[in-house]
Amino acid sequence: MKNTVLLMLASSSLLSGSALAQAPAPAARPAAGAPGAPAALATSPAPRGNGRISGTVLDGTTKQPVEFATVALLPATGEKPLDGTVADDKGRFTLKGLAPGSYRLSISFIGYGSQVQPITLSEGKMTLDLGNVSLASEAKQLGEVTVTGERPVVESKPDRLVYNAAQDATNKGGTAADVLRKAPMVSVDPDGNLQLRGSGNVRVLINGKPSAVVANDVAQALKQLPADQIKNVEVITNPSAKYDSEGSAGIINIVLKENNLQGINGNVGLALGTRNSNGNLALNVRRGKLGISSALNGWAFYAPGVQGVDRVDRNATGVVQTPDGPQNVATTGYLMQRNDGNGGGGGGNGRIGLDYEPAPNHAFNLSLNGNVFRNQFDVDVVSQYYLEQGAPTSQRNNFERELLQKFRTYSYDLTGSYTRSFGQQSRREWTVLAQHNRNRRNSSYDVDEFGLYAPHVNPYYREYSPNEATNQENTLQTDYVHPLSDKQTVEVGGKIILRDVTSDFRLLNARNGGELTLDPTRTNVYSYNQDVQAGYATYATSLGKKYNVRLGGRVERTELGGNFQGQDDRFSTSYTNLLPNVALTRNLKQQGSTLRLSYSRRIQRPSIFYLNPYPNQTDPYNLQRGNPKLNAEYSDNYEVNWNTFVKGSVINLTAYSRITNNAIEAKRETRAGTDPAGNAITLVETTYGNIARNQTYGTNLFGSVKPVPKWDISGNVSIYYVYLNSAALNTSNSGVVYSANLNSGYKFDKGLSLQFFGMLNSPRIQLQGTSSAWQMYSIGLRKTLFKDKADLTLNADNPFTKYVRLTNDFETVQSKQTNTTKVFNRGVRVAFSYRFGKLENKPQRPRRSIRNDDQKAGEGGNGPGN
Repeated sequence: MKNTVLLMLASSSLLSGSALAQAPAPAARPAAGAPGAPAALATSPAPRGNGRISGTVLDGTTKQPVEFATVALLPATGEKPLDGTVADDKGRFTLKGLAPGSYRLSISFIGYGSQVQPITLSEGKMTLDLGNVSLASEAKQLGEVTVTGERPVVESKPDRLVYNAAQDATNKGGTAADVLRKAPMVSVDPDGNLQLRGSGNVRVLINGKPSAVVANDVAQALKQLPADQIKNVEVITNPSAKYDSEGSAGIINIVLKENNLQGINGNVGLALGTRNSNGNLALNVRRGKLGISSALNGWAFYAPGVQGVDRVDRNATGVVQTPDGPQNVATTGYLMQRNDGNGGGGGGNGRIGLDYEPAPNHAFNLSLNGNVFRNQFDVDVVSQYYLEQGAPTSQRNNFERELLQKFRTYSYDLTGSYTRSFGQQSRREWTVLAQHNRNRRNSSYDVDEFGLYAPHVNPYYREYSPNEATNQENTLQTDYVHPLSDKQTVEVGGKIILRDVTSDFRLLNARNGGELTLDPTRTNVYSYNQDVQAGYATYATSLGKKYNVRLGGRVERTELGGNFQGQDDRFSTSYTNLLPNVALTRNLKQQGSTLRLSYSRRIQRPSIFYLNPYPNQTDPYNLQRGNPKLNAEYSDNYEVNWNTFVKGSVINLTAYSRITNNAIEAKRETRAGTDPAGNAITLVETTYGNIARNQTYGTNLFGSVKPVPKWDISGNVSIYYVYLNSAALNTSNSGVVYSANLNSGYKFDKGLSLQFFGMLNSPRIQLQGTSSAWQMYSIGLRKTLFKDKADLTLNADNPFTKYVRLTNDFETVQSKQTNTTKVFNRGVRVAFSYRFGKLENKPQRPRRSIRNDDQKAGEGGNGPGN
């Protein structure tokens, strides 16, 4: 491992030498006609030759690049363009194949004044480099705040869909879960479980980087991040080889609000609601080459809940032994549990970032993020077990419980990066990034058990179980981009990830008023380490004017091991994987329309959520634990995508298939056990295994339209067929699943706007059962105040529905169980935000970031990892 680190550092240092001579190559840019991109140019055929015009578009005040400016070649007289292009993300543009003659060159972008200058190409001078071309800003200042144009709520870009959360009034005062529900192709149920195109194998990044806050449980993490701090959400279903090969369904990148504006500025916000409340403060300072950004958030939530468990146990053979001999009766008992309780919690997070650009070609960045989260649930449990349904005299092992569950999470990320570029006209770039993060999660449950309908005074059984799980991760990464020509680009890079995970779990119990004593059979410390070494290469080229090809491959070496304290059954293994990635894009006749075919092979390593062997038995009839010997799962992904723009409207249609041969799925086994009093009972044990083949075939349609300038509508429909088969469990399940959402906003006069969001989801297919359908909707009304420096927002979530009723049905040979949860998600909140400071526009410098996308994260708040 040490040799690998030294080799990476030595190889990286070689890249800091003198630049190799090369021609500039254009960077990827939004398709013409796309929302947020310049409008498509209607051009007349121009005489062709070998002439060439190039230059770089800069902001006249800040001297920074103006990304994606529109460049049009006009005749000497007349206004119909002969040719045109769009500048790249560093303001560079090139027009080629031009005939000799006199022209006018028009350069423009939203928020800037257009510049038109005469151009002459002659036989003796067919190449013209304009150098830097400055555009003057036309932004209007209201008081001290600069107001710029707004982006649409959803944008379609060449390799991703972007949901601009900051433009959606219904997000004010909410959480990240509220935001992700509205992103295209994404589903978040009322419990916070996240799926992308029907799969929970999705990697969530924050600002393009992994975060310790999502290392254990994505569902809980989404409740900790205030929506007011989210700028947009990027949904990437077919990431290139430079991304870690994790997340078989794709990657979701949450981009936080960070401005790159000169001066001192910031915002403060407060939201009060019936389900959650939060406050946030952001302060940014930028003077020339140095910038500091910071944010501080605090929040609280309230969660009443009602749950029920109904289970029918049966003999596997259908025969029950009775005093009168064997009887052909399959049912052996009935379990009925009812849980009624209240929960709540809160926490805070803070982040501070420093970036410094000592010279135009050098940039340093350092950031620190910290998070604290606490919650607890106080639940009253009534459990009854009948040998005969509805017959009180047949009751066995009945009890009432007072259950207190507590969760505490502390995490931080420290990230540093250096970027070396090689001039305005070159896309050559080298970056080095390093990150250290740590997550510590303390959870516990405390049980007092009483007889059924007995006074809750002296419990006949007590149980206390604490668990401390830690996850530490260190990452070193380097990336290098080298354009070979105008049409060809090569990217290479390497990464090392070192992970150390521990789970310290104990159980203490007492009977009949005795002292709590340690139960050694349910106490241990589990240690797990996972080291990943990876390298990748990507080659992109244009094949004429109609086709673009991207070929990539990633090699990953994984070494892992784990053991329980004091035991000799340590296991270790290692494997090396070659993961190809290829994409072919066809530019269609309709300007801005593309057809893309792609294939990728991806890997999903289990996280601590699935590995943690901690036995969670807060309910003696239902035991949950992780599986420390899980293997990684592999997926083959195929995708066809058609994207087009028609008069400002967007249509994005995708057909895909995803095949996973050793999928990690939950498996439930009904077996004999004992309750705390030592009575024989039947329990269901839930754990995880590489036990299934998962085949998914689906299609997704996204569209957006503006019927009138002040009204925008966007929607998403997803339909897929899933087939799950497990030879190990001798079971299979299949079905068609669909979901749809609609987002609409209307801007009235005088700063008033109205936003609506609604979604519906069909029942979901699981290996051993199904989960119920569910729907959600929200309405938001926003009013701008104080010359657009403040917003006052009123939001209502599910105002006409008291709760969402969720059911999960599971069936094995020995039992059939239905879990019912009532999620009280009707809520109203009022939010106020105020922006302050003097702002001067400074386009943000593109930066690379660490993306540790290689782990399968948890899917809910009640798994063994908690």
